[in-house]
Amino acid sequence: MLTVTSKAAEKIADFLKSEESAQGKALRLSVNESGCAGYEYKIGFDEKKPADKILPQTGFDVIIDADSLKFVADATIDYAEDETSSGFRIKNPLEKGSCGCGKSKQF
Repeated sequence: MLTVTSKAAEKIADFLKSEESAQGKALRLSVNESGCAGYEYKIGFDEKKPADKILPQTGFDVIIDADSLKFVADATIDYAEDETSSGFRIKNPLEKGSCGCGKSKQF
């Protein structure tokens, strides 16, 4: 089952409160064919669609399309900040590798 860490959930809740464009939407996680290794994660706020799998969280929903679900069913969404970067991170036991920059994944 997809897991959202408390740090990620807090950041998502902050976005939903502060970003007008995110209000009333759910967090969409998808996997798209892209990059040199094969696939890329995409995360953002979106409207729910009838075919989406809806994963209720405290204060928001995560939505995933059927094609992406097989890639992220056991993944974890985390949020990290350090001196040089900040953002959501996907930890996924199904990943078999990634490209040199780490953006594109192999499954």
